[in-house]
Amino acid sequence: MDNLFSHAPSGAPEPAATDELDPVVVSVVVPGAVARAFMGFTEHTHLWWPLEDHSVYGAGSYVEFEENLIMESSDDGRTAVWGSIDDWQPPLSFHASWHPGTTAMWSTELRVAFKAVDEGTELRLVHSGWEGAEDPAAARAEYAAGWPAVLDRFVRFMGGAGADSPDA
Repeated sequence: MDNLFSHAPSGAPEPAATDELDPVVVSVVVPGAVARAFMGFTEHTHLWWPLEDHSVYGAGSYVEFEENLIMESSDDGRTAVWGSIDDWQPPLSFHASWHPGTTAMWSTELRVAFKAVDEGTELRLVHSGWEGAEDPAAARAEYAAGWPAVLDRFVRFMGGAGADSPDA
């Protein structure tokens, strides 16, 4: 029997380094005060989140911040936990583990912060902790492509000019 504490055989491939994967950082500005933006993001998520493209159950489901969870409910009553909130600082920020469509075992980290700027409120989303994902590089690439579109929907919901707008 091999010793549990023995070294890997020489020539064994090194595991992929996930600490080299940078966080995904996306910032948008919405009109209005910080408290209004925080409330729009956390209390009215079901009105702007693109469930048809970014959800477990698809269009017709409902996403909400409930207690210390971010949850999606299907129209037939099934639920999926997207994340667990471990730092809630309204109206300035929140931090959550993030694992929609999978288990908490494969979670990443999400920090969303709100700050007053001349044009209204800047929302800064930092998605990191890729080592917690089942496939870190693929997860990072998917979220790097997806977050801008998701946050564009939030900007338009809050009355701002989205990226697809002729004014943008």
